[in-house]
Amino acid sequence: MNSPNIPHPPLQLKILLAEDNPINQKVATRILSHLGHQADVVANGREAIIAIANKFYDLILMDIQMPEMDGLMAAQHIRQLEVTSHSAPITIIAMTANATDEDRELCRKAGMDDYLTKPIQIDKLKAILQSFSPRTT
Repeated sequence: MNSPNIPHPPLQLKILLAEDNPINQKVATRILSHLGHQADVVANGREAIIAIANKFYDLILMDIQMPEMDGLMAAQHIRQLEVTSHSAPITIIAMTANATDEDRELCRKAGMDDYLTKPIQIDKLKAILQSFSPRTT
């Protein structure tokens, strides 16, 4: 019998981290691991599109400024693929050092669900991950 007073354990999310900077990759994966999540890392938007075509992810943390294909273009492409394939939308969280209202609006227009400024702060990342967790309590 389940007691309603016992909280659910945190859900381990499968996260795709799209980030080209090796130091930022290392920092983000360590934070995600510390929070109990699993992350795969790709270095640009094109690799992110390939990754989600081959594996299920709960969420994408997408850097905005990357080589080959930036995060905005990748998010737009992912949203188009979801429409044409009738797939459920994946949560896409923008990660960028640019924190202006204009940058936030560009991310929203590209189809991103939320926005995280760099350097990543553990408490803010944790709150965003919890708000987009597929588990409901």
